[in-house]
Amino acid sequence: MKRALLVIDVQNEYFTGRLPVTHPAGSFDNILAVMDAAHRTGVPTAVIRHGSPEPDSPVFRKGGHEWELHADIASRPRDILIDKEWPDSFHGTGLRGWLADFKVDTVAIIGYMTQQCCQTTASRAWHLGYEVEFIADATGTLDRKGFAGPVTANELYRSVIATLGRFADVTSTAEWLTRIA
Repeated sequence: MKRALLVIDVQNEYFTGRLPVTHPAGSFDNILAVMDAAHRTGVPTAVIRHGSPEPDSPVFRKGGHEWELHADIASRPRDILIDKEWPDSFHGTGLRGWLADFKVDTVAIIGYMTQQCCQTTASRAWHLGYEVEFIADATGTLDRKGFAGPVTANELYRSVIATLGRFADVTSTAEWLTRIA
């Protein structure tokens, strides 16, 4: 098995912007722990950053403070920074080529938001033939409104994690750290 770590959208928008991540508690600390362990053990790491294609977007406006990586992510070692404009981290990016360069067959996914970019990337990776490790407690989300009415972050998170079993090996930070030790 040759794995790579995908750190998805850990940007200021989720801390000081319009979309503050609230669940699960400790997800950010878990993201940092996973990144640090990946670096120590030589797991190639791609940090992925979302940007809106619309120059006046109220969220993820390229070049704005909320678009920037959280300082603790920006300061950590990584092998590549990939910019994207879609929830799927593969769409319109060089991610697949980068993974091929490292002969990766397994991707570990962490970051924000559980139900959007993390879930979409996990599903796409599986469809492309990768094994997927979804480190659930190193992802996060927030309360959402929608057609079905308001959904709490906890409800949203739990339902997404429950449905990912088809596409991913859903695991915890502690379990994943044991695997790569």
